[in-house]
Amino acid sequence: MISNPEAFLIDLFHTAINAAHPKVVLAKYLPKNTNKRAVVIGAGKAAASMAQALEQHWQGPLSGLVVTRYGHNETCKHIEVVEAAHPIPDDAGQAVAKRIMQLVDGLTKDDIVVCLLSGGGSSLLSLPPEGINLSDKQAINKSLLKSGAAIDEINCVRKHLSAIKGGRLAKACFPATVHTYAISDVPSDEATVIASGPTVADPTTSIQALSILESYHIQIPNNVRNWLKSPESETLKQGDPALENTHFTLIATPKDALDAAQTQAEKAGIKSLILGDKIEGESKEVAKVHGAITLNIAVHGQPLSPPCVILSGGETTVAVKGSGRGGRNAEFLLSLAIFLQKQQHFYVIAADTDGIDGSEDNAGCLLTPQTYKNAKLKQLNLQSYLDNNDGYGFFEATEQLIKTGATRTNVNDFRAILIL
Repeated sequence: MISNPEAFLIDLFHTAINAAHPKVVLAKYLPKNTNKRAVVIGAGKAAASMAQALEQHWQGPLSGLVVTRYGHNETCKHIEVVEAAHPIPDDAGQAVAKRIMQLVDGLTKDDIVVCLLSGGGSSLLSLPPEGINLSDKQAINKSLLKSGAAIDEINCVRKHLSAIKGGRLAKACFPATVHTYAISDVPSDEATVIASGPTVADPTTSIQALSILESYHIQIPNNVRNWLKSPESETLKQGDPALENTHFTLIATPKDALDAAQTQAEKAGIKSLILGDKIEGESKEVAKVHGAITLNIAVHGQPLSPPCVILSGGETTVAVKGSGRGGRNAEFLLSLAIFLQKQQHFYVIAADTDGIDGSEDNAGCLLTPQTYKNAKLKQLNLQSYLDNNDGYGFFEATEQLIKTGATRTNVNDFRAILIL
């Protein structure tokens, strides 16, 4: 039996993070011969740690530039690391995107480019096309993030409002050989969605991007609308000659993290079930499904009997209606707390593997029997907090925020429900 359920869940979370960390996974995917000179570029929350790991294992000369989120830096000897804003792009991200495009300009077929990508790269590598301002992109990003749109929809729009995403970075590198190594933070693990696919062909279209904006009632200025209706806004497609020297490799995925947590749980003698690594949808609705499965296990012993843990990953969304401090994992747990409040004996963790739940300073939160005791003691109304999208505020008040700081990797959400 687990003597400390909270510590057990936090240990599973850290196991999941470590299984997807560049220092653990990158080396085995590199070419056998790394004695060649390479230009390194990249973007994402794990970009700096990926660059550091690359320096440790690449034998030839390295130079280059990567961009990561503020506070996610690592010390590199040969590769410059610049910090910029996430999830809303800023001037620093735009400046480094310009520098990266200049860095790869004029390369030859004898040159090698190593591109390091991870979640967060879409906002960190922001380069609006001519005629569109950074402020236009900032406003659209803010609206999309509050709308409840899925990440593939958001990134479809980002790709078509960019001079660097949707394969355009690979085109800038041509005719050099480009090796992209990516850590997936998206439910589909699709290369074209991770960091908005700057080095791969894009199957989406400008018309789809415009349709997404319209379906979520996102207000856009005329210059953006006109751009999306023009042929120049289209991304690179399969078969484009500029992509013939590109190679894409996934080095870590959400499933890798869940598999590692499952192995760790079973080592502790706890049966486990992975519900999936691609779970999407409104956080509060996804919580209800997880809650129903939890009750079925507790009451009927199906599909497995206690003691056990159910695991899941993916990226949920929140359609923001309130003014609270949120985070999709905090929202998930708050909704789950309401669903399970008649049986208050479960232990749950929901957290983001990058160490940041949304844009707050916590990775996620814990839900335990103590949650309900603290809420009752402090007269906290769960439904009111949920209605205000204030999961952070609730779990701060119950003293159950999980703060890890930047983990320097990113394979999206991690959820574990322990049923004893």
